[in-house]
Amino acid sequence: MCLPVETQSYLTGYMTDQNEEINSAQQQALSQLIKDLGIDSLPQDKQNELVIKMTEILLKRIFLETMDKLGEQGREEYEKMSQGEIEPEQVAAFFKERINNYDGLVEAIVKDFREEMLGANQ
Repeated sequence: MCLPVETQSYLTGYMTDQNEEINSAQQQALSQLIKDLGIDSLPQDKQNELVIKMTEILLKRIFLETMDKLGEQGREEYEKMSQGEIEPEQVAAFFKERINNYDGLVEAIVKDFREEMLGANQ
């Protein structure tokens, strides 16, 4: 599945917010997940590879759940919107306007993914 570029930009930005406090918390969470999964003993290039793969999977899950929550009409609007020039901020506003508690939805997906990764490592 290939995500539209503007959606990738938005979701990647969402995952790596420019706010230093959030960015620091995300970095700490990522460092803790790496340690919890036991991949901190791997060479840095392997750690990076695994983090990239996990991020891709997570972004796809967020996108799929987002599209499901939008419903048919919302998906049609999104498709029309994504055919033109669109900024990640517009994607963010669109999702937040049409999906109740979108931030909470994303947080729940991230939490479930983390638990799944930790459970698979047991």
